[in-house]
Amino acid sequence: MQQLQNYILGSWITGDGDGQLLFNAVTGNAIATASTKGINFADVLNYARNNGNTLRQLTFTERGLLLKALALHLRNHLPEFYAISYQTGATKADSWVDIEGGIGNLFSYASLRRKFADTPYCLDGEHHSLGKLNSFMGHHLLVPKEGVAIHINAFNFPVWGMLEKIAVNILAGVPAVVKPATVTSYLTEAVVKKIIDSNILPKGSLQLLCGSAGDLLNHVTSQDVVTFTGSASTGLQLKSGKKILEENVPFTMEADSLNCIILGEDVTPEMTEWDIFIKEVRKEMTTKCGQKCTAIRRIFVPENKIEDVQIALGKALGQTTIGNPLNEKVRMGSLAGETQRQEVKAQVQKLLASSQIIYGSLDSVELIDADANKGAFISPILLFNQDPFAAKEVHEVEAFGPVSTLMPYQSIDEAIALSKMGKGSLVSSIVTTSPKYAQQYVLGTGAYHGRILVLNNECAKESTGHGSPLPLLVHGGPGRAGGGEEMGGMRGVKHYMQRVAIQGSPSMITAISNVYQPGAKGNDEGIHPFTKYFEELNIGDQLLTPKRLITADDIEKFADLSGDHFYAHLKETDFADTMFTGQVAHGYFIMSAAAGLFVDSYEKNPVLLNYGIDELRFTKPVYPGTEMYIRFTCKEKMRQEKKEETDIAKGIVKWLVEMFDDTDELIGIATILTMVRNKEN
Repeated sequence: MQQLQNYILGSWITGDGDGQLLFNAVTGNAIATASTKGINFADVLNYARNNGNTLRQLTFTERGLLLKALALHLRNHLPEFYAISYQTGATKADSWVDIEGGIGNLFSYASLRRKFADTPYCLDGEHHSLGKLNSFMGHHLLVPKEGVAIHINAFNFPVWGMLEKIAVNILAGVPAVVKPATVTSYLTEAVVKKIIDSNILPKGSLQLLCGSAGDLLNHVTSQDVVTFTGSASTGLQLKSGKKILEENVPFTMEADSLNCIILGEDVTPEMTEWDIFIKEVRKEMTTKCGQKCTAIRRIFVPENKIEDVQIALGKALGQTTIGNPLNEKVRMGSLAGETQRQEVKAQVQKLLASSQIIYGSLDSVELIDADANKGAFISPILLFNQDPFAAKEVHEVEAFGPVSTLMPYQSIDEAIALSKMGKGSLVSSIVTTSPKYAQQYVLGTGAYHGRILVLNNECAKESTGHGSPLPLLVHGGPGRAGGGEEMGGMRGVKHYMQRVAIQGSPSMITAISNVYQPGAKGNDEGIHPFTKYFEELNIGDQLLTPKRLITADDIEKFADLSGDHFYAHLKETDFADTMFTGQVAHGYFIMSAAAGLFVDSYEKNPVLLNYGIDELRFTKPVYPGTEMYIRFTCKEKMRQEKKEETDIAKGIVKWLVEMFDDTDELIGIATILTMVRNKEN
């Protein structure tokens, strides 16, 4: 029998003793044992901290490319992962969400590298001038924490649960220790082995514990971050740990919640939205055999449509074939193990105190190619509760399986109130065609849910569904759902970084951040910056242009050329009761004139193209007779990797364009982006 290994201190080791016995969820056969006995958890965390500097010193670009390489590598081993995943009771569709969904997270966070500076750290938000002379300023800097990300994961997504979390901490520059739920850790171990074999990640970036977490959390420090996915009771116990509290360790919890879906009062059986609603409920009840922290547990339907919904859901659930996930006819597999099955049955018994079963059975299930006495199979269970305002169980008890409760409501206000009775969830959905109804629901319940899906025929084809957290959106929820956030794009990365306010002169903040700040000293070497290759450019390289006279003729020609004959650009306009004293230049003409001043004309140079304009502002009207000039400064540089071997080696350069008039007052400011060739291809 296989004995799972732990990857710690740079080596694969097995724990002492017999360990916990793990079973094939479909056949009930023992397949492995797992143990962390004998492991010194303090050494594991110190190893990550001591070796984490390699990851911290890489830039966001470099860390993002590691994630991309890792995703590409793992895709080469999909058949192996799927074969193991079937043993967890997952169908091919379930496994796709877990395995390829997890790999998709790696790709998503790899792409996010372009949103960050090409440095190991980054600025956060906008700068703040703190003095009238512009010699003193403040900013916020994000630097990687010098600890370790400790991920304690649930059993339902042994791959996605790991990859969606480590994608974020690796991009942030923080190493991880992953502790998957033991019952399905054999799949996590298989994926980590491929990761380690690839040698893509720096030493100490990832460690794996298959078995008990022991006293792991007794060795945390203030630089560490802990994430937990699982039951609210276990999460509370861990979050209340003495060391967690003493060290003020950030603790992000994602707890199982009583997520709900609302059928809008406007939806009737003949509408497309009716079918969308029924399909969404069935999918969320049966995907992963209902073992999803985002699964629909409460179904709220207008009172006059309860009977129709009950019939429609019964028919839909009746089409769900259950059994061996290796059989192509099967649409729902088993729970992750016998322990889970007994737990689900016990929770349903609690719900039966105020509800009744209207579809399914706790005692029997019709299977394909499987034995109900050996595998952890269970029938989908649809319950009905007539009085949801009086029944507390439906808002407090979660059966973590294919179980949901149908309940009536009489008005949108009642639907809002009922959704709140879950005391915080990861996700809620509403199926409606009414924008007013949707707005009322979202604004009425937004404080109680981490995510809200508004579903109708307009978005149904592309919708990822009620139960699918997305890499660029936050995954978490208030109250019972744990009060934390995961993923969320750039927001998630910042959870693993320390935000520090920095104050000083613009030149000093520029030197620290490697991003030019307005008012900092520039480098004017008498060489036009456009004549420099990407690697030759330095932050702060600057050009002060000659002046250009703006005339009424310029303004009129630009109006004719662009077709922009806004009244303020016309000489004959009566300017009484306007913001202007006379004919004023187009803002876009001023920007165009600025380009004419700072562009190195005629001669071919390393600049390949203009890539765009960010943050363009016009700060003062420009009248005929004004002389303008430009201060043009290299603000930031970002490397770009080649997509094809034949591509030109290049990078993106951000330039600060400050436009001044002949009184030296700012008339406009912008950041332009150019694509600049590398000297070495």
